Amino acid sequence: IAATQPSTDWHLKENAREHHTSKFSSEELIVRRGQAFTITFNGAERPEQNLIFIAETGPKPSKATKTLATFDISSAASKEGWGAVVQSSSASSVSISISSPHNAVIGRYRLSVQSGSSSPQSLGTFVLLFNPWASGDDVFMPNAAECEEYVLEEFGIIFAGNKNHISSFGWNFGQFQGDILNICLAIMDRSLYYRQDPITDVSHRHDPRYLGRVLSAMVNANDDQGVVLGNWSGKYEGGKNPTSWTGSGEILQSWKKSGFKPVKYGQCWVFAAVLTTVLRCLGIPTRTITNFSSAHDADGNLRVDEFYDAEGNHLEKGADSVWNFHVWNESWFTRSDLGPSYSGWQVLDATPQEESGGIYQCGPASRHAIKEGEVELDYDGPFVFAEVNADCMYWNYDSATGKKTLIFSKSTEIGASISTKAVGRDARVDVTRDYKYEEGSAKEREIFKKARKKLGLEDKFDPTAPKQEEVEQKPDISGKFKVAGSLEVGKDLNLLLVLENLQSDAKTVNVNMTAWSTLYTRRRVNQIWKDSLSVTLAPKEEKQFPIKIKYPEYQQQLTTDKTIQVTALCHVKDGIQVLVKRNITLDNPAIDIQVLGEAKVNKEVVVEVAFTNPINEEVKDCVLQVEGSDLLQGILELRIPPLKASEKSSTKFKLIPSEAGPKHLLVNFFCDKFADIKTFKMVNVIN
Repeated sequence: IAATQPSTDWHLKENAREHHTSKFSSEELIVRRGQAFTITFNGAERPEQNLIFIAETGPKPSKATKTLATFDISSAASKEGWGAVVQSSSASSVSISISSPHNAVIGRYRLSVQSGSSSPQSLGTFVLLFNPWASGDDVFMPNAAECEEYVLEEFGIIFAGNKNHISSFGWNFGQFQGDILNICLAIMDRSLYYRQDPITDVSHRHDPRYLGRVLSAMVNANDDQGVVLGNWSGKYEGGKNPTSWTGSGEILQSWKKSGFKPVKYGQCWVFAAVLTTVLRCLGIPTRTITNFSSAHDADGNLRVDEFYDAEGNHLEKGADSVWNFHVWNESWFTRSDLGPSYSGWQVLDATPQEESGGIYQCGPASRHAIKEGEVELDYDGPFVFAEVNADCMYWNYDSATGKKTLIFSKSTEIGASISTKAVGRDARVDVTRDYKYEEGSAKEREIFKKARKKLGLEDKFDPTAPKQEEVEQKPDISGKFKVAGSLEVGKDLNLLLVLENLQSDAKTVNVNMTAWSTLYTRRRVNQIWKDSLSVTLAPKEEKQFPIKIKYPEYQQQLTTDKTIQVTALCHVKDGIQVLVKRNITLDNPAIDIQVLGEAKVNKEVVVEVAFTNPINEEVKDCVLQVEGSDLLQGILELRIPPLKASEKSSTKFKLIPSEAGPKHLLVNFFCDKFADIKTFKMVNVIN
């Protein structure tokens, strides 16, 4: 006859401390693979030498798929499989140290014990995660400070703007908050891979390569009713504007609460931030990467084509595009499929841009393989290589005749200032050199040619295009836009168009200029301004033409991305056209946070947020949103009365921090005239 149900002491505190899982707030044991944990249970039949343990996960556990392990008590833990060692025993209870292999399947396990011939008794469930602190694990990261940042840190900084003007905002990853771990486990069980073949899917969950790829598909809603629905239209009715989110928690909770309906809406940084949360939660070291002037090469020829009409308007023609910036992920793990030199940081991208293997997923692509032009190696090498390396071709397109003429091409445009947050500091680190050799160097061109050759592309240009139009002529003049004054929403935009005659005879130039508000993907939304001028440039002469676009002219047209594209198409008499363009990102006015007094665990502390209306008219519908892991639960939303011209508002609220250490408070302020003014503040909480 079976004994009574044993009661289990999971030693939650001690095990969590040993396994770097103390930040989870859970009544369930959460441990990392390849490392022992201790449990004590009573009511077991003696002697304990006869005990057999059963650990199982997934829908139909089996030894063949490594989702079922049975193991008895031994004197020492085995290196290969699961093992149990008696720590201590008394008349009524026994303490056992249980260890799992370094390559165990991760997820929620059921643990039971069997004594002699009696039927197994359930001891309960526990969750097993990846272990970057253990040298045998595929995700082993030898540097402890990096483990701390890329697995345990709940705050991040995401870089945005454009390559001339890099901006940044904070993000609350919140991977240890509330129910996030359970939601991450649910994401795995809702993937197409699991739905098609749950047994095989679960058996692959020991492999960070596999899970990285599966989760890059599940974070976007395409194909599988995944977490976030992308929207790049500039219109966000029926959901939240992608720029308004400040953390992943709200998104993941909404997905679960709605019965797993995709959350509206995301753009690249939202997909990357949510994937960071999920992978850090599961124990895979992960960070966000921002690539400036990022190519989206839709046709796989390692070049992007942009088309302009005679007025200088950027045309929506062709599927290629260049984004002011694009955010993706890097995760850290070994590539036993490719060889040791390809281990380390791997590129994953959850933004739905191109299908891979029939669904919207991207990666893992070894960063080392990208740098060396080894684009044939798994997965999605050509797409990632193009994002940082594609050549740009600028065309004049005549819609009446369908004729296209090459204006110029540029091989140094794409993939600039590739950025990520520093380890342990709120600063930017440039990782461009880890993706490619120095722009313009012989080595960089050699790698580009190597990649084109591997893809079967001809040496210079696309062999299908007629040749004569691709011969680049030398321009007679050069031009550039210079910024004069500040780039701030609410202020006039002052620019200089600088034209220089490169020849030793005079040149007559007709210039057509336009300014459009765009999304950060450079998709045009509204025309703001147009003008034209005629000028004669004396030999070698340089002239400057001031351009002023007043705030009232652009205020209604600006998107929440606050980006404007200015172009000047210069028609040189008896010469070739010259295209001058600049993408401008405006800054929001500043907002200020002060913590009044010392922040202590479980004690109230007052925070003051101040904002001054910088424009000459009233702003209304003002809302302040505040969040921060371990500083407050969920999101605090405060409505603020309208502000007259130049009026200052000061808003106070209280926090009760729940944990000591450096924590980050994130603030987002928006009103009818300003979208999503964000800032963050580090709050050092003491015991």
